[in-house]
Amino acid sequence: MSKLVVLITARIEEGHTVGEAWQQAGAPGVTLIEGHGLRRIQEATQHTEILSGTFSLLEVFKQVDISSLIIFTVLDEDWLVDRILDTTEKILGDLRQANNGIAFVINLERTVGINRY
Repeated sequence: MSKLVVLITARIEEGHTVGEAWQQAGAPGVTLIEGHGLRRIQEATQHTEILSGTFSLLEVFKQVDISSLIIFTVLDEDWLVDRILDTTEKILGDLRQANNGIAFVINLERTVGINRY
């Protein structure tokens, strides 16, 4: 059964390194998405004068720095999931420690279009 491995970390620079390490460890594809934490968006809007009808989330994103990086991959091998998670902790440190990130793995019932390199 395929697995979706997801990592969310606020350590942006190391997150890019993690993505490359996943690729080197054997992940067939790695996707990185810039994230904006809700708390940072709320803080940014508190310091911005908001005129009725002119405020948009896109405008807030322009003002707020990226607060997290979301990295994910789909894997077919359980041993590769372990390798990916071990690789992640070698770069970010123990994920049970504050501010390193969180990772989770989800079983995928079905996948379509996954290229295996």
